[in-house]
This record gives sequence, structure tokens and C-alpha cells, in this order.
Amino acid sequence: MDLKEIQNLIKFVSNSGVAEVKLETGDIKITIRTTLEGNSSDITYVQAPMQQAIAAPVAAIPAAPVAAVPVVATDDNSKYVTIKSPMIGTFYRKPSPDKPVFVEVGSTIAKGDVLCVVEAMKLFNEIEAEITGKIVKILVDDMSPVEFDQPLFLVDPS
Repeated sequence: MDLKEIQNLIKFVSNSGVAEVKLETGDIKITIRTTLEGNSSDITYVQAPMQQAIAAPVAAIPAAPVAAVPVVATDDNSKYVTIKSPMIGTFYRKPSPDKPVFVEVGSTIAKGDVLCVVEAMKLFNEIEAEITGKIVKILVDDMSPVEFDQPLFLVDPS
């Protein structure tokens, strides 16, 4: 596990509202503790042989749909609404590699429609539209990493 992966894990835990996360893989043991307010965190990073530890298998379980919060843009696209990522993870335009994309530029969307999937720690979170409108621009490439609050789509609400 490299430093970038650890930093992404810290950001994810801080934004998720979870009080503590323990991760053990091979020779690496990481514990991240945050306060309930999310203001500070305590991180323990240990890399040592762990012959006695037995890691429980983690299944890829689909998470509950997560609503993306629309934000009104302030630049030359001020008439459009920006849909931002509610979490860090990997952005996917399709539910699986052999399925069609959720939305294209020009697609009409309604409140509650699934726009994309963001995978975080083997959980695939469906990002739903909070507004009705038309997709004007897709701002992220398929299978790209996204940050919390990163713009994903521009939507014309008219």
C-alpha cells in the first residue's frame, strides 16, 4: 500500500462519519480514528509480520444509493447545475463492463435517476440525480479516480 492510497483512505474515513477503521493486509496494519465532529484524526500505521492475524474476507456488496448534491455553477456556465461527487473513489459510467452507460450528453434525467457509480473500498455506490434536466457535459472519464466534491456532470435544469 503506497502513501497515496493511505491518504485517500484517510480522506474517505474523515468524510464518511465513521469513528474508527482498522485495515490489515499482509504485513500492513492501519488504524484510523476520527472524532465524531470529524475535526481531527489519529492514525496508526504499522508494518510488521503478522503470523497470528487472520483477515476476514471482504465481499463486494452494493451500497445504498447516494444522492449527489447539485450545486449551481458560478462561471460562464452559470445557467447549468453542477453535480458533484459525494465521496472519493473510482467513477464508472456503466453498471458493469458489458452494460450500456447510465447517461450520455443530451440525456434527459429526472430526480432519482442513476447517473453513475462511484466505487469506494469495494462498495459500488449509485449516484442519483437530485434535479430534473438535461446532461450538458460529463466532466470525468470512465474508470477515473474522483475526489470528494469533484464536479462530475453539468446539467441544464430548464
